[in-house]
Amino acid sequence: MAERFIQWRSAKLEELDAISVYQLFRLRQSVFILEQACMYPDIDTLDENAIHLIGTDSEKDLVAYLRILAPGAYFDEPSIGRVVVATAWRGTGIGGLLVEEGLRVVRQHFGDIAVRISAQSHLQALYEDAGFEAVGEVYLEDDIPHKQMLLYSSQAD
Repeated sequence: MAERFIQWRSAKLEELDAISVYQLFRLRQSVFILEQACMYPDIDTLDENAIHLIGTDSEKDLVAYLRILAPGAYFDEPSIGRVVVATAWRGTGIGGLLVEEGLRVVRQHFGDIAVRISAQSHLQALYEDAGFEAVGEVYLEDDIPHKQMLLYSSQAD
């Protein structure tokens, strides 16, 4: 199999072209609503001010995505969410690369501070590999088990 190339781009919603916006909402809908059979308002008011991280392949197809929320938008800390990889790209290691790139963008915008996420429980190992630690108990979010996880800043004692 030929080596797969990913181009990363981060931008606010108003900075994205219409095709990119269509692709990111389409990918999120296909995974979070259809594949996971979860009826919830995926497109929400947080999208407007989020930083959207888009990973495209050599054909310019969206294959990986996440959004970054500023401190205070959802948690006291900045957070990443809506982490999604296209079906054909799962198992290639792109999920870890996506989280790594997301954290790089978080640091670029907000500095070296702690990052908190609400992770689907079955993906806990992915986030632990990136340095996150589980905090608190498992809870249901849209009928899917989740766990808060925290990545401490390198400045923490």
